[in-house]
Amino acid sequence: MSNVVSYQTEKNTAIITLDDGKANAVSHVLLEELNEALDKAENDKKLVVLTGRPGKFSAGFDLSIMQESQQAAMKLVKEGAILSQRLLQFPTPVTIACTGHGLAMGGLLLLSVDYRIGIEGPFKIGLNEVAIGMTMPYFGVELGRGRLSPAYFGRAVNNAEILTPESATDAGFLDRLVPADSLLESALAVSEQLASLNMSAHHATKIRTRKPMLDAIAAGIEREFG
Repeated sequence: MSNVVSYQTEKNTAIITLDDGKANAVSHVLLEELNEALDKAENDKKLVVLTGRPGKFSAGFDLSIMQESQQAAMKLVKEGAILSQRLLQFPTPVTIACTGHGLAMGGLLLLSVDYRIGIEGPFKIGLNEVAIGMTMPYFGVELGRGRLSPAYFGRAVNNAEILTPESATDAGFLDRLVPADSLLESALAVSEQLASLNMSAHHATKIRTRKPMLDAIAAGIEREFG
Protein backbone atom coordinates (compact mmCIF):
# COMPACT_ATOMS: atom_id res chain seq x y z
CA MET A 1 0.00 0.00 0.00
CA SER A 2 1.07 3.62 -0.45
CA ASN A 3 -0.15 7.17 0.00
CA VAL A 4 -3.32 7.07 2.10
CA VAL A 5 -3.95 3.42 3.04
CA SER A 6 -1.70 1.14 5.09
CA TYR A 7 -1.97 -2.59 5.75
CA GLN A 8 -0.57 -4.66 8.59
CA THR A 9 -1.56 -7.88 10.29
CA GLU A 10 -2.09 -8.90 13.90
CA LYS A 11 -2.83 -12.60 14.45
CA ASN A 12 -6.01 -13.35 12.43
CA THR A 13 -6.72 -9.70 11.55
CA ALA A 14 -5.65 -7.29 8.84
CA ILE A 15 -5.52 -3.73 10.14
CA ILE A 16 -6.34 -1.32 7.31
CA THR A 17 -5.70 2.31 8.20
CA LEU A 18 -6.94 5.35 6.27
CA ASP A 19 -4.78 8.45 6.70
CA ASP A 20 -4.52 11.19 4.10
CA GLY A 21 -3.14 13.63 6.67
CA LYS A 22 -6.36 15.67 6.56
CA ALA A 23 -10.03 14.64 6.72
CA ASN A 24 -9.71 11.18 5.12
CA ALA A 25 -11.86 12.32 2.23
CA VAL A 26 -13.11 9.45 0.09
CA SER A 27 -11.35 10.01 -3.23
CA HIS A 28 -10.58 7.77 -6.19
CA VAL A 29 -7.10 7.21 -4.75
CA LEU A 30 -8.42 6.21 -1.33
CA LEU A 31 -11.01 3.88 -2.87
CA GLU A 32 -8.45 2.23 -5.15
CA GLU A 33 -5.98 1.67 -2.31
CA LEU A 34 -8.68 0.51 0.10
CA ASN A 35 -9.93 -2.04 -2.41
CA GLU A 36 -6.35 -3.24 -2.92
CA ALA A 37 -6.02 -3.68 0.84
CA LEU A 38 -9.31 -5.57 0.98
CA ASP A 39 -8.09 -7.78 -1.87
CA LYS A 40 -4.99 -8.59 0.17
CA ALA A 41 -7.02 -9.33 3.31
CA GLU A 42 -9.30 -11.59 1.30
CA ASN A 43 -6.36 -13.42 -0.27
CA ASP A 44 -4.71 -13.75 3.16
CA LYS A 45 -8.02 -15.02 4.60
CA LYS A 46 -7.85 -12.39 7.33
CA LEU A 47 -10.59 -10.66 9.24
CA VAL A 48 -10.48 -6.87 8.88
CA VAL A 49 -10.25 -3.93 11.26
CA LEU A 50 -10.75 -0.71 9.30
CA THR A 51 -9.66 2.45 11.09
CA GLY A 52 -8.72 6.08 10.48
CA ARG A 53 -6.41 8.83 11.61
CA PRO A 54 -6.63 10.33 15.13
CA GLY A 55 -9.81 12.37 15.47
CA LYS A 56 -11.11 11.62 11.98
CA PHE A 57 -12.39 8.37 10.56
CA SER A 58 -13.71 9.99 7.36
CA ALA A 59 -15.46 13.22 6.44
CA GLY A 60 -17.04 11.69 3.34
CA PHE A 61 -16.59 12.06 -0.39
CA ASP A 62 -13.85 14.39 -1.64
CA LEU A 63 -15.67 17.68 -2.24
CA SER A 64 -13.16 18.84 -4.85
CA ILE A 65 -14.27 15.90 -7.03
CA MET A 66 -17.95 16.25 -6.11
CA GLN A 67 -17.91 19.90 -7.21
CA GLU A 68 -15.94 19.27 -10.41
CA SER A 69 -18.95 18.17 -12.49
CA GLN A 70 -22.06 16.04 -12.19
CA GLN A 71 -20.35 13.28 -14.15
CA ALA A 72 -17.33 13.29 -11.83
CA ALA A 73 -19.56 13.29 -8.76
CA MET A 74 -21.68 10.40 -10.03
CA LYS A 75 -18.57 8.34 -10.84
CA LEU A 76 -17.19 8.78 -7.32
CA VAL A 77 -20.53 8.06 -5.63
CA LYS A 78 -20.94 4.90 -7.70
CA GLU A 79 -17.50 3.70 -6.60
CA GLY A 80 -18.50 4.39 -2.99
CA ALA A 81 -21.72 2.43 -3.44
CA ILE A 82 -19.79 -0.54 -4.85
CA LEU A 83 -17.45 -0.40 -1.84
CA SER A 84 -20.42 -0.55 0.54
CA GLN A 85 -21.75 -3.55 -1.38
CA ARG A 86 -18.38 -5.25 -1.05
CA LEU A 87 -18.09 -4.62 2.69
CA LEU A 88 -21.63 -5.84 3.34
CA GLN A 89 -20.76 -9.14 1.62
CA PHE A 90 -17.13 -9.50 2.68
CA PRO A 91 -16.26 -13.16 3.35
CA THR A 92 -14.83 -12.47 6.82
CA PRO A 93 -16.09 -10.13 9.57
CA VAL A 94 -15.18 -6.46 9.18
CA THR A 95 -14.90 -4.23 12.25
CA ILE A 96 -14.54 -0.45 12.09
CA ALA A 97 -12.52 1.28 14.79
CA CYS A 98 -13.96 4.78 14.36
CA THR A 99 -11.24 7.20 15.40
CA GLY A 100 -13.43 10.32 15.56
CA HIS A 101 -15.65 12.13 13.09
CA GLY A 102 -17.59 9.95 10.64
CA LEU A 103 -19.73 11.97 8.26
CA ALA A 104 -21.51 11.42 4.92
CA MET A 105 -19.72 8.51 3.19
CA GLY A 106 -17.82 8.04 6.46
CA GLY A 107 -21.17 7.44 8.16
CA LEU A 108 -22.28 5.13 5.36
CA LEU A 109 -19.13 3.04 5.82
CA LEU A 110 -20.17 2.58 9.45
CA LEU A 111 -23.44 1.11 8.17
CA SER A 112 -21.62 -1.26 5.79
CA VAL A 113 -19.65 -3.47 8.19
CA ASP A 114 -20.25 -6.09 10.85
CA TYR A 115 -19.16 -4.35 14.07
CA ARG A 116 -18.44 -0.70 14.89
CA ILE A 117 -16.52 0.66 17.88
CA GLY A 118 -16.37 4.41 18.44
CA ILE A 119 -14.62 6.62 20.95
CA GLU A 120 -15.88 8.96 23.59
CA GLY A 121 -15.42 12.65 22.88
CA PRO A 122 -16.75 15.68 20.97
CA PHE A 123 -17.06 13.90 17.64
CA LYS A 124 -19.71 14.12 14.93
CA ILE A 125 -21.33 11.06 13.39
CA GLY A 126 -24.03 11.19 10.74
CA LEU A 127 -25.24 11.71 7.21
CA ASN A 128 -25.01 15.39 6.31
CA GLU A 129 -25.71 15.01 2.57
CA VAL A 130 -28.98 16.98 2.65
CA ALA A 131 -27.32 19.79 4.61
CA ILE A 132 -24.64 20.23 1.94
CA GLY A 133 -27.04 20.12 -1.01
CA MET A 134 -26.75 16.48 -2.02
CA THR A 135 -29.76 14.22 -2.50
CA MET A 136 -29.05 11.01 -0.60
CA PRO A 137 -28.06 8.29 -3.10
CA TYR A 138 -30.35 5.28 -3.22
CA PHE A 139 -27.69 3.03 -1.75
CA GLY A 140 -27.40 5.38 1.23
CA VAL A 141 -31.16 5.38 1.73
CA GLU A 142 -31.18 1.57 1.78
CA LEU A 143 -28.19 1.37 4.13
CA GLY A 144 -29.99 3.71 6.51
CA ARG A 145 -33.22 1.77 6.23
CA GLY A 146 -31.46 -1.52 6.84
CA ARG A 147 -29.04 -0.60 9.61
CA LEU A 148 -30.40 2.37 11.57
CA SER A 149 -32.95 2.30 14.36
CA PRO A 150 -36.38 3.18 12.89
CA ALA A 151 -36.62 6.12 15.29
CA TYR A 152 -33.45 7.62 13.78
CA PHE A 153 -33.86 6.69 10.12
CA GLY A 154 -35.75 9.81 9.01
CA ARG A 155 -33.83 12.05 11.37
CA ALA A 156 -30.48 10.88 9.96
CA VAL A 157 -31.31 10.43 6.27
CA ASN A 158 -33.95 13.12 5.60
CA ASN A 159 -33.00 15.70 8.23
CA ALA A 160 -29.20 15.29 8.27
CA GLU A 161 -29.19 15.19 12.07
CA ILE A 162 -25.61 14.97 13.30
CA LEU A 163 -25.11 12.83 16.37
CA THR A 164 -22.69 12.52 19.24
CA PRO A 165 -20.93 9.17 19.65
CA GLU A 166 -23.42 8.34 22.41
CA SER A 167 -26.52 9.07 20.33
CA ALA A 168 -24.88 7.47 17.29
CA THR A 169 -24.70 4.26 19.33
CA ASP A 170 -28.43 4.49 20.04
CA ALA A 171 -29.11 5.20 16.37
CA GLY A 172 -27.20 2.22 15.01
CA PHE A 173 -24.08 3.84 13.55
CA LEU A 174 -21.96 2.37 16.34
CA ASP A 175 -22.20 -0.74 18.51
CA ARG A 176 -20.28 0.56 21.52
CA LEU A 177 -17.86 3.21 22.76
CA VAL A 178 -14.46 2.92 24.40
CA PRO A 179 -11.82 5.44 25.51
CA ALA A 180 -9.64 6.60 22.63
CA ASP A 181 -6.50 5.02 24.04
CA SER A 182 -8.06 1.55 23.98
CA LEU A 183 -9.81 1.77 20.58
CA LEU A 184 -7.50 -0.38 18.48
CA GLU A 185 -6.97 -2.88 21.29
CA SER A 186 -10.75 -3.21 21.71
CA ALA A 187 -11.31 -3.59 17.97
CA LEU A 188 -8.65 -6.29 17.72
CA ALA A 189 -10.20 -8.11 20.69
CA VAL A 190 -13.58 -8.10 18.94
CA SER A 191 -11.99 -9.29 15.70
CA GLU A 192 -10.17 -12.14 17.45
CA GLN A 193 -13.43 -13.16 19.12
CA LEU A 194 -15.16 -13.16 15.73
CA ALA A 195 -12.30 -15.27 14.36
CA SER A 196 -13.71 -18.20 16.36
CA LEU A 197 -16.75 -18.28 14.03
CA ASN A 198 -16.99 -20.71 11.16
CA MET A 199 -16.26 -18.32 8.31
CA SER A 200 -18.34 -20.19 5.72
CA ALA A 201 -21.37 -20.21 8.02
CA HIS A 202 -20.80 -16.58 8.99
CA HIS A 203 -20.63 -15.45 5.38
CA ALA A 204 -23.65 -17.46 4.25
CA THR A 205 -25.71 -16.22 7.18
CA LYS A 206 -24.63 -12.62 6.59
CA ILE A 207 -25.78 -12.86 2.98
CA ARG A 208 -29.13 -14.36 4.05
CA THR A 209 -29.84 -11.76 6.71
CA ARG A 210 -28.85 -8.87 4.45
CA LYS A 211 -30.45 -10.13 1.24
CA PRO A 212 -33.40 -7.67 1.21
CA MET A 213 -31.03 -4.75 1.80
CA LEU A 214 -28.46 -6.03 -0.70
CA ASP A 215 -31.16 -6.48 -3.35
CA ALA A 216 -32.48 -2.98 -2.67
CA ILE A 217 -28.97 -1.49 -2.86
CA ALA A 218 -28.26 -3.29 -6.16
CA ALA A 219 -31.56 -2.04 -7.58
CA GLY A 220 -30.77 1.48 -6.40
CA ILE A 221 -27.33 1.44 -8.02
CA GLU A 222 -28.87 0.28 -11.28
CA ARG A 223 -31.57 2.93 -11.08
CA GLU A 224 -29.19 5.75 -10.24
CA PHE A 225 -26.16 4.92 -12.35
CA GLY A 226 -27.47 2.53 -15.02
